[in-house]
Amino acid sequence: MKAPKLAAALVAVSTAAHAQDLMRSVEMPAHRALMESRGDAMPTPFETDGCSGGLSSSWRLVADTFPKFSALYEEHPPWEHCCVIHDRAYHNAGGARQASASFDARLSADDALRACVKEHGQTHADEYAERYDMTPDQIRSVHSITGEAMYMAVRFGGGPCSGLPWRWGFGYPGCSVFALPARE
Repeated sequence: MKAPKLAAALVAVSTAAHAQDLMRSVEMPAHRALMESRGDAMPTPFETDGCSGGLSSSWRLVADTFPKFSALYEEHPPWEHCCVIHDRAYHNAGGARQASASFDARLSADDALRACVKEHGQTHADEYAERYDMTPDQIRSVHSITGEAMYMAVRFGGGPCSGLPWRWGFGYPGCSVFALPARE
């Protein structure tokens, strides 16, 4: 009985490692393009939209439109500070100077975002359970699901050189993996 469980665990770890290797190989051209395009440039002054992809702005719209929502759920997502920390890393590409370091820094920033949202749920589970008439486990579960969803969203939509305003390295000029070399 222990051998099948061990085998399943090894397959899961191996599959995750292969997926990460695949992601690295797919994403590395964009990290190289970012590092080349930024050169020695300093990033623009830092700005944040809170949680990107419309999460914070939609939350604020609903809070402004429905005062009871705002009174109960506040005017911004309760984990918005996690997004601002994440945006700081995205703004300057985690301070990376090489493509491989840029990939690793982005993965680390995305992992930290997920962990921060989950930790917020852990820390505030009892307080929010009372406020929202839920159990602490439900609060932790909602934060865990939210953290995982945010992780998947930033891994999918936050790559460098995408042209999106929330891309990795958004403090530097835009870049493209399709840029043609300069002609002589």
